[in-house]
Amino acid sequence: MAVQQTQALPPQYVEDLQKDYGKQLTATTAAPLDTSKFAPTVAGQDTLQQQAAAMAGTQGQGIGAFQPYLTQAGAYDTAAAGALGTAGGLSGSQAYQGFMSPYQQDIIDATLSEYDTQAAAGMTGIGQQAAMSGNLGGGREGVMRSQYQNKSDMNRALLQSGLLQQGFTQANQLANQAFGQQMNLGQAQQGLSQNQQGLAGLAPSLYQGDISTLGSVGSAQQAQAQAQLDATREANRLEAYEPYERLGYQGQGIASIASGAPGQYQSQVTPNPSPLQSALGIGSTLSGIYGNVMGPYRNQSN
Repeated sequence: MAVQQTQALPPQYVEDLQKDYGKQLTATTAAPLDTSKFAPTVAGQDTLQQQAAAMAGTQGQGIGAFQPYLTQAGAYDTAAAGALGTAGGLSGSQAYQGFMSPYQQDIIDATLSEYDTQAAAGMTGIGQQAAMSGNLGGGREGVMRSQYQNKSDMNRALLQSGLLQQGFTQANQLANQAFGQQMNLGQAQQGLSQNQQGLAGLAPSLYQGDISTLGSVGSAQQAQAQAQLDATREANRLEAYEPYERLGYQGQGIASIASGAPGQYQSQVTPNPSPLQSALGIGSTLSGIYGNVMGPYRNQSN
């Protein structure tokens, strides 16, 4: 007994659609996609980021920026120590000696010599008076000469003492003046040293601010450049996948017609994450790096 087989064939227009779809699918998938047109790319560092990295790097000016100020502060400290040491040598009971006039003794000798001349003239006058009064060589003349000599010797001693005191006072005043000048110089040098140390502490924080600003602005510009690269990449990808999307939509439509059930097409092209987000996975700490890169060196400067 012959077996009779019944087969339900789709309508002719469905078969025609399926055949046409098969040809398009074969032709479309025959050539490989050029994925280089939409391969992920990462925007390079912006010039501002490069400047920030250079300042923060060992070849830049950020690290060790305080050293010149500390070196200068050390020079001022050395100068201050020298000035204060010199001032120490200008104190004490013998400090005046270095300021005594080299002509002091000559002045004293000349003054006393003139005094002796005048005193001798006075003694001669006593003899003349004694002769005129008839007491020349008498006891009265001797008393007068003795009194005159005693008073003259006392005056001479007072004159010499006054000259010596005057020289000492002047020398001592000059020594005190020099002592004060050296002390002021030493204190001024110490003040300059403190200013340099302050600048040494300030320099890293200023560099830190520059690095942070350059890094932040550079990151924003890099993100803008990355967004442009991403937009171009997505446009190229959409263009490359457009034939496949069209075939997928067409295939879903044919399947819906053949089955009699409504279908819903879901695109296979979904947005990819930004390469910048993947490449800069440490982006959340980037600002911290820029902001704190000078921290350890600030501590050194203090």
